[in-house]
Amino acid sequence: MTERTVPFVTAGRRKWWGWGVEGAGPSPEQARAIAQTVAGRFGVAVEPRPPPRLEELALRAPRIRPPAALAAIVSDEPEARAGHHYGKSYRDVVRAFRRELPSPPDQVAFPSSEAEVAAVLDWCDGAGITVVPYGGGSSVVGGVETAIPGASKVLSLDLGRLDRVLELDRTSRAARIQAGVLGPALEDQLRPHGLTLRHFPQSFEFSSLGGWIATRSGGHYATLYTHIDDFVESLRVLTPAGVVATRRLPASGAGPAPDRLFIGSEGILGVITEAWMRLQDRPRFRAGASVRFDGPEGFLRGAEAVRRLSQSGLFPSNCRLLDPQEAATSGAGDGSHAVLVLGFESADHALDAWLARALELCRDAGGKVPQSAGRAERSAGSDDGPAGAWRRAFLQAPYVRDVLVACSVIAETFETAVSWDRFPEFHRYVMAATRDAVKRVCGSGTVACRFTHVYPDGAAPYYSVLAPARPGSELEQWAEIKAAASEALLAGGGTITHHHAVGRDHRPGYDRERPDAFAEALRAAKRALDPRGILNPGVLIDPAA
Repeated sequence: MTERTVPFVTAGRRKWWGWGVEGAGPSPEQARAIAQTVAGRFGVAVEPRPPPRLEELALRAPRIRPPAALAAIVSDEPEARAGHHYGKSYRDVVRAFRRELPSPPDQVAFPSSEAEVAAVLDWCDGAGITVVPYGGGSSVVGGVETAIPGASKVLSLDLGRLDRVLELDRTSRAARIQAGVLGPALEDQLRPHGLTLRHFPQSFEFSSLGGWIATRSGGHYATLYTHIDDFVESLRVLTPAGVVATRRLPASGAGPAPDRLFIGSEGILGVITEAWMRLQDRPRFRAGASVRFDGPEGFLRGAEAVRRLSQSGLFPSNCRLLDPQEAATSGAGDGSHAVLVLGFESADHALDAWLARALELCRDAGGKVPQSAGRAERSAGSDDGPAGAWRRAFLQAPYVRDVLVACSVIAETFETAVSWDRFPEFHRYVMAATRDAVKRVCGSGTVACRFTHVYPDGAAPYYSVLAPARPGSELEQWAEIKAAASEALLAGGGTITHHHAVGRDHRPGYDRERPDAFAEALRAAKRALDPRGILNPGVLIDPAA
């Protein structure tokens, strides 16, 4: 992945209802072209509807007022409240597009320091105000939603002003970083030092360091350094019971790692305010290629090639396998074959030998390597060929989804992980169950799959659903497809989520996957750190009675 942004993104004010900033995304002409493409694919009439306007909203009046000492950093302006009502899942965008915002936060706090975070938590804890921590707001699982059953007053705690690199240890390649910094601003501050975190989730432009840690985000690397866990050196967390600051160490065998309690805790135990993060030298050497796998079993042959790669010790930074439908949708293929997008990068050494061995493994598994693979696609940052086409589609997808919502088209994704021995049968089962649900619910539609991350013992398949919906019934149809897909993941032996987190949307599946004894231990931790249960209730575990 390169560090460039989506070509049509411009600086500006964040959309309160959809992805990105106002005025960004596809132009009206591009939106109409997208609608025509969808209409042709599914044989239905599709026309984008006009997006909502802030002045059309009639938000519920705030039920709380901040104390005078906090008034300067707390807002009840309609735009702030509307923008913090939901995250950015398909369901969230549909509801916001419909102007359905029944439970906005009563207030939104914008602290600029840890002391102000502590003051807000003290106020909310004493007044019984529910607090929903908010990083970049890019959650796709209901993790930042403020419609919380039983909550009589809710505050969204936006950490976006805690956005600086505070300290840098060049010798150890580590930095102390405030949790509210968004991806581009973080990389901008590290670049002059020749360093990078090298964590690029699809939401990179509008997601924060604290959000990545709280949700166990998956990032740029397809192998080896796949999750944010790998980069966390220590944390500083504010809880209603006090500050938890873990010791900065390269490794330790001193009992259960305290950082792990908060990595993936999704805001239910405390508010991450800063972290020491392991960094890397910026890559100078890159090598890449695209490999095709033909025939009806091409995707499974590609999966076998990926298994061999993941167990080879080569550790490609990019190893994303696209099935024929995914390749066609992204422009990386014509729909007749699967495509493996392969890339290596290093700050230390040339990568010709690594790429050559990787291509040899792909050939052994039945892959076809283009004659140009040795040169034309040697730059992993190239925008040419299938790799470039896939990369552009990957970055543009959240913006295109806003157009699809306006066209009453279901555009949903779900991801999982499963071991290699079970993958072929698992994949056939999940595809069949999801396609059946799409056909039953929508009449037509497509289901595609790609690998986002791979491990020596298994893969993380990522499924995409595109289907025409009945205007006004999109959410009911989405819910039925989502339920069928989730059931297939669990019944097939996969996880309910590999990197999208749990939130509120995945709670039913997480409850089935999570050991009961661990749930009790997590509840005990919450009672110790958040005795009154004000932090993000309903995520991961139910609030205490």
